[in-house]
Amino acid sequence: MTLDFSFWLLLLSVICGVVWAVDSKFFKPRRVRQHALDAGGNVVSVPEPLAVEYARSFFPVLMIVFLLRAFLFEPFRIPSDSMMPGLRSGDFIFVSKYSYGIRLPIINKTIIETGKPQRGDVIVFRLPKDPSINYIKRLIGLPGDHIKVVSDQVYINGVAMTLEPQGWYSDDHYYNEPLATEDLGTVKHLVMFLPSRGAAMDFEGVVPVGEYLFMGDNRDNSRDGRFPEVGYVPDENLVGRAQLIWFNFRPWNMPIFSRIGTRIR
Repeated sequence: MTLDFSFWLLLLSVICGVVWAVDSKFFKPRRVRQHALDAGGNVVSVPEPLAVEYARSFFPVLMIVFLLRAFLFEPFRIPSDSMMPGLRSGDFIFVSKYSYGIRLPIINKTIIETGKPQRGDVIVFRLPKDPSINYIKRLIGLPGDHIKVVSDQVYINGVAMTLEPQGWYSDDHYYNEPLATEDLGTVKHLVMFLPSRGAAMDFEGVVPVGEYLFMGDNRDNSRDGRFPEVGYVPDENLVGRAQLIWFNFRPWNMPIFSRIGTRIR
């Protein structure tokens, strides 16, 4: 069980619901009778204690937000450059919680199968060594795949994934960094390389059954499955598929409004 925001949202919902229900069952009738006696039998309205009023008001709101986050969409903020150029630090995204099955919240157990992760999907997952931390990366290795990465070239089951140069990327942090389109067979997407940072992180391994290997699109600036502190990710750690950028904001910078509404591929 992960004590994340969904857990605290559910806990608050339960507390509000219990306070409201207990008051309605036991205390409100007593208040009504007492006020009726005090008013000579004429009771127009009976004021509620402040705690009960708040619980009654917040309970439906908290439950709706909890159910939406648990079963449909959950918002996340991109905190780093590891998925550039497609996703940038400061992007706010929606993640579909139903893409890979309807899961019970908190314990994350699948109760209804709705689909399987596909190579190339951009997925939010809980870090295996610390499930309180969420990562977002691209799915490269499916269960049973032999993955090899040599000098930023990805090989899947002995086949090199095609890289087609796409020019250069520059902004206020990067200058003339090479871009390429990587063809994973199921999807084509942009990747970025940082040759000025030295040798790339090489890797080789076979993805265990029930687990996945993820990599960032910013291949030389991504702490991902190639590193032992991340490693392979079990299926139960998947949170959902990244679908849409709904806002962009970084402190001391103007929002990039053109990114709003961009689908994540």
